[in-house]
Amino acid sequence: MSDSTLRGRKVVVIGGTSGIGFGVARAARDAGATVVVASSNVANVEAAIQRLGDGVEGSAVDVTNEADVANFFERIGPYDHLVFTAGDWGARGGGPPAGWDITSAGAIFAVRFWGAVIAVKYGHRLISQDGSITITDGAMAHRPRRGAALNAAMLGAIEHLARGLAVDLAPVRVNAVCPGLVRTEALKNVPEEQLLKMTGRQPVPRPGDPAEIAEAYLYLMRGTYTTGQVLRVDGGSALT
Repeated sequence: MSDSTLRGRKVVVIGGTSGIGFGVARAARDAGATVVVASSNVANVEAAIQRLGDGVEGSAVDVTNEADVANFFERIGPYDHLVFTAGDWGARGGGPPAGWDITSAGAIFAVRFWGAVIAVKYGHRLISQDGSITITDGAMAHRPRRGAALNAAMLGAIEHLARGLAVDLAPVRVNAVCPGLVRTEALKNVPEEQLLKMTGRQPVPRPGDPAEIAEAYLYLMRGTYTTGQVLRVDGGSALT
């Protein structure tokens, strides 16, 4: 049986400079891994490295640019686990179908879906055969909001991508994490009372913390008998 600890392993977190990704990077570092954080913004990468301290390096990468992603993985070399949490918070909604701009609708898929596809295309070539890939969707895949059908479709596509890749890339394990509402920088301007109202009907009636969500990613890195799964960490929101 392969070693299920992270000590001495190399973990790459694309999207690791903020939010859930930063939580994963910190948790993996605390578990003894060497961590590489990446995002599209050089300043954010440098700030994350400073905050995380020893055992962490980083690099900027544009996940919508195939050549840039290929160069990124060439620079970091062999590694053990890939986590993809990058997202574009500007590409939302879509609105009612009658108003869809089909030409621009693809922007909703550009980072979270196609970015993950490109990262896997180049990243899987350097990953340990007993390693793992974990991608990220969201609770809207299971509870669509009015006016956000395209977002729900994109998130659902991520889950099916994880299942298909688990077959194609075996023995490398591939899974997805499906977070609920999480207190990240993207929600910094949302009043606390509004966040509590949004989550008040859940069995755990509050937003999640990035550190709590990070535990799901650590399990999927360590869980050597788990592949092709979607791990929902949503405070029970799907039950209400």
